[in-house]
Amino acid sequence: MITHRHPSAARPPRVVVLGASGFVGADAVRHLTADGIPTLGLASADVDLCGAGAVEALRARVRGDDVLLIVSALTPDRGKDIPTFMRNVTMGAHLGAFLEQAACGHVVYISSDAVYGDTPSLIREETPCRPEGRHGLIHLVREQLLTQASAAARTPLLILRPGPLYGPGDPHASYGPNRFIRTALAEGVIHLFGGGEEQRDHVYLGDLTRLIVQCVLRRSVGHLNVATGRSVSFAGAARLVAGLGNDAVRIEPSARQAAITHRFFDVSARLK
Repeated sequence: MITHRHPSAARPPRVVVLGASGFVGADAVRHLTADGIPTLGLASADVDLCGAGAVEALRARVRGDDVLLIVSALTPDRGKDIPTFMRNVTMGAHLGAFLEQAACGHVVYISSDAVYGDTPSLIREETPCRPEGRHGLIHLVREQLLTQASAAARTPLLILRPGPLYGPGDPHASYGPNRFIRTALAEGVIHLFGGGEEQRDHVYLGDLTRLIVQCVLRRSVGHLNVATGRSVSFAGAARLVAGLGNDAVRIEPSARQAAITHRFFDVSARLK
C-alpha cells in the first residue's frame, strides 16, 4: 500500500531522473516536462552508477529538495549472467550509500513484479517476495538497499512494481506485444512460445509514467503494484496485433519448452 504525504498535487522543486535515456526514463522525462515539473535527466554517460565515483557524482548533481526517480538498471537483454547481476547490485549499493550521505526530498524506485516469482496465487502488495530468477532478485536486493538507506536518512521512499511493459520506443524486444509488433511489421509473422497460453497483465508505458507523475506530485510513500487487473494471454495479444495489419500476419506456435504459468493481480490498492 501507499500513502500520500500531500493530499492534493504539489509540484516539487525538481525531479532528477536516473536512467533518463532508457525506455521508462525517457517517457518519464517527457511526462514530467509536459506537466511543467522542472526535470533533470541523467544517463550513464552523466553518472556511471557502477563506477567508483558514483556517490560523489550524485552528490554534485542532486539537491536536498530534489525528487530522485530511479529507473536505471541493466535489463535482462543486456545479460542474465552473474557479472551483470553484480553490476546491478553495485548500482543499488552506490545509490544506498548516496542516500545515507546526502539529503534528498523524495525517492521513487521503479522495481518489477518479478520480485514475486512465479506465484500461482492472486498477487497483492502483501504477497511475499520470492524471486526465482536473477532479474527479480536484482530488484528485491535493490529495494532492500534503498529501503534501509532511506529509513536511516528519513527520506520518503516509494517503490513501484510494474508488470511487463509495452509501448513505443522499446529497445528490448522482449517477448510480448512489442516483439509481436516488430516481427509482424518486419516479417509478417508472430512467433509464440508453445501456443501462447500464458496470461500476463501487460502494462502500457504511458500509464506507468502518468502514475509516476501523480505519485511525485503527492509525495507518495510505500509500495504499489502497477497492473491493469486484466490478464491477457500471449496468444490473445498476438491476435490483437495481427488484426491491426492491412495484410495477413501469420501466428506460429512452437513446441513448448517450459510449463505454463499465469499472472493475475488484485489492483484494489492502486484503485484506492
